[in-house]
Amino acid sequence: MALCTPALLADADGSGSLVIRPTAATRLGGIVDIVAGMAIARLPLIVIDCPDPGALARFYGAMLDWKIDVSADRASVCAEDGQCISFHQVAGYTPPMWPTQERPQQMHLDVIVDDLDAAEAAVIDLGATKHPDQPGTSYRVFLDPAGHPFCLCLN
Repeated sequence: MALCTPALLADADGSGSLVIRPTAATRLGGIVDIVAGMAIARLPLIVIDCPDPGALARFYGAMLDWKIDVSADRASVCAEDGQCISFHQVAGYTPPMWPTQERPQQMHLDVIVDDLDAAEAAVIDLGATKHPDQPGTSYRVFLDPAGHPFCLCLN
């Protein structure tokens, strides 16, 4: 039995839109049709747990050249286009242990750079630590000041 049935609808201009309609077997009260290319929400906010939100905001703000906003137990960095990363203080924070799964990373950031060597030097100056395990050649793995893994990646 198919879980979803694709259908092609014609827009007013004659172009088609793909609509995925859940079948009766997958419908639960309140589920609506999902239209390809139509977001349910906009501008997702990434929130990172840490022991010191201000310190982590200053690190990422400097790395990304984004505006920094710090309050008592949270902070954020935002680009001019509205894209943001938020940092929330967590008591007893324990950093992930990458690449082992002893304490999984749960998420990480990949940022695009033009020059790995120059970017490496810059993030280390900001307080990052280069991870000893470097599994690729087109990216490098670092830990931010709170121990979260992130990667500098060539475009």
